[in-house]
Amino acid sequence: MGIFDKIFGGKSEKEAKPEKKSFVNWIPLTYLNQLEEIKEQSKTETILIFKHSTRCGISSMVIKRFENLFQEEHKHVKVYYLDLLSYRNVSDEVGYTFQVMHQSPQLLVIKNGISVYNASHYDITQTNLTRFI
Repeated sequence: MGIFDKIFGGKSEKEAKPEKKSFVNWIPLTYLNQLEEIKEQSKTETILIFKHSTRCGISSMVIKRFENLFQEEHKHVKVYYLDLLSYRNVSDEVGYTFQVMHQSPQLLVIKNGISVYNASHYDITQTNLTRFI
């Protein structure tokens, strides 16, 4: 409890909402050679790529909702996080490699070296992750 909370009667620790634990296994996607690693890994496990624009309000809202999709049973799934503003060349190559049109935010599901599903904007929050795992 901070000093202002003590003086002005802020919420006690018991009253504060507990922060929800995220089960997302975020892996930064920052290098082009990681795309070959993703293709190889996807031969034995499902890999997700989340393309995020750090300047977009919709993207910020969707990424929070996306994290809420993950349950404890999904915690082993690898999710590559791509900040497409900082790594535009990687974002362009993702589209070329996996044959998907660029969107932001965008979720790609990679299996056996190809994108078997992709969604963008609020459609990401409707994705049933369990069907791909």
